[in-house]
Parts: sequence; C-alpha cells; structure tokens
Amino acid sequence: EGPAPATQFLRDSSRSLITFNDSPDVGFDASINPYRGCEHGCAYCYARPTHEYLGLSAGLDFETRILVKEDAPALLRRELASQRWQPRVLALSGVTDAYQPIERKLGVTRSALEVFRDFHNPVGIVTKNHLVTRDMDLLGELASDGAAAVVLSVTTLDRHLQRALEPRASTPERRLEAIRMLAGAGIPVGVNIAPVIPGLTDSEVPTIVQAAADAGASFASMIVLRLPHGVKELFEAWLRERFPDRADRVLNRIRALRGGRLNDPRFGSRGRGEGPFADHLQQLFRVSRRRFGLDRAPPQLSAQAFRVPAKWQKRADENQLEMF
Repeated sequence: EGPAPATQFLRDSSRSLITFNDSPDVGFDASINPYRGCEHGCAYCYARPTHEYLGLSAGLDFETRILVKEDAPALLRRELASQRWQPRVLALSGVTDAYQPIERKLGVTRSALEVFRDFHNPVGIVTKNHLVTRDMDLLGELASDGAAAVVLSVTTLDRHLQRALEPRASTPERRLEAIRMLAGAGIPVGVNIAPVIPGLTDSEVPTIVQAAADAGASFASMIVLRLPHGVKELFEAWLRERFPDRADRVLNRIRALRGGRLNDPRFGSRGRGEGPFADHLQQLFRVSRRRFGLDRAPPQLSAQAFRVPAKWQKRADENQLEMF
C-alpha cells in the first residue's frame, strides 16, 4: 500500500472544492476530491482520462503524478459556511480515492472529515483502502446523526489477480477487515462489487457478497466494467500482457455487453451493460444479495443536524458585510 517508485506529489491550486453533476446514474449530485490522480494504479480506472484535462497522460502520469488539494479543508469550511450552501450529502471520492497511500502521511482527507464533523454535514465515502478505519472516530460521530456511510469497493477475492489489477490498493482481506471494523463501530458500511470484469471476475459475485455479509456489511451494489476514452486501449494492453491466455475471451465478453464495442457511454446502460449476459449478471447479483441478506437499500443519510459553528458563522457574516 506504499507509493509507487518515482511518484511525484504536486500542489493543486483549485480555489473551490465542491463539484456538482446532473448524471442520472451516479448516485450523488455533489462531491469533493482531495486528490487528482490515484496511486492505487488500477488498470481499469474510468477516472484516468481526467488527467488529460491537466495536460498529463491517462497512463503512468495518472498514478505517479498526484495533485494534492492541500487547501481542501479550508475550502470546504468556507463553502459549507456560505449562505448559498444547501445542506445535502456530499460524496467523498467521487472521482479518485480519498484514501490512497499518500493520505497516510498528509491527512488531507482526515482534516476534511473534521470539517464534516464540525458542520454535521452528511458524507458518503467509497474507497479501496483499509486506511478509512483510521477515521472511525470522526465517522462514528457523524453516524450518530445519521450523517455518514462507507462503501468498500471489492473487485476480486483472488489476491494474485487483485495485485495485478490494483497494485497499490489494500488486499481483499484488508478491505473485508475494514468492513468488519466499521460495522463493529456502528458505522453503516456496504460493499460495491466494482468493476465486474466479464470473463475475469464475474464468477466471484456470489462469493464477494457472502464474504462482505459475513464481515458485517449491510448493503451491496455492483457496477460492470466501464472503459471510456483511452482507458480501452490501456486496459487491453494490460490484459494482453498479464493474461494473454484470457484476453480475447474477456474482450469478447465486454463487447457482448456493449453492443459490439468496448465501451457504451449511455446513461443507464454504462454501469450494467445490455443483452443476455448483462441480464445474467444482474440476476446472479440479485439472487446472491437476497441469499446473504444484503438486499436492503443503502441508508438515507440525513442533513437535519447540519449547523454552521458559531465561529464560522461570524466569519461568514463578516465576509458578507465586506461584499457590501
């Protein structure tokens, strides 16, 4: 779970933090990301093309040139204290993982969670890293107001395959341990089987659901592999290098889900696919979820306890006066 050799950490000078989207199949409309790029180095990561907006590559640059939003806690505090802010759930890690390895040293995500705690603003987290358990104290405080939930993303239980797919993410065992610890602390926690890679990991859906349920997860979701933009070529190259004997089968299975292509960007189908094999995957997931008791809906997080702490309310008022 350590940084890759020669990883560079660069300052991100963004002057705002909360971003909004109107996608009908993302599951949240507002999010924050303390980092751009991700050390985990997942071969399939749909977020890789976002690095190209910065003039960097979606390949090696994405996992070895990480932009750090050192001002994220201060920006979040300012935006939550604004009179324009309408309290709502914020997703943490909407694009890249907020608990990638460098977070152990920098603590930007933890500082942001302290702001969430101070304002009692609800937060939902998705991560591949056991490091999220470090912040159970803050998450527990938020959970007592119905304002926090965590999802551990699990792709495979095969450690060899996981290391090839996600070289610097926590092992499957560590992710299941994180579920167990979070559940034991009374923090709502679920599993996201993502991405399901046809011909490579799809047969593991029932075993992942069972393992997560045994660890204490209370809900489950599933997303089928997406390969937008240049990720198609990157993933195919990785697949042919690491699993040449299975590459054609995997690629053909993906095309069977995507109307003959390696990617279908349409809302609604991009996360599940279409056709008989897609229907089979969804049925397998539904049956497994029901069998192991994870067929309940994720918790509805609440913003009812939201408040602006007195000292920040005063500063917000002063800023408002300065505008006039």
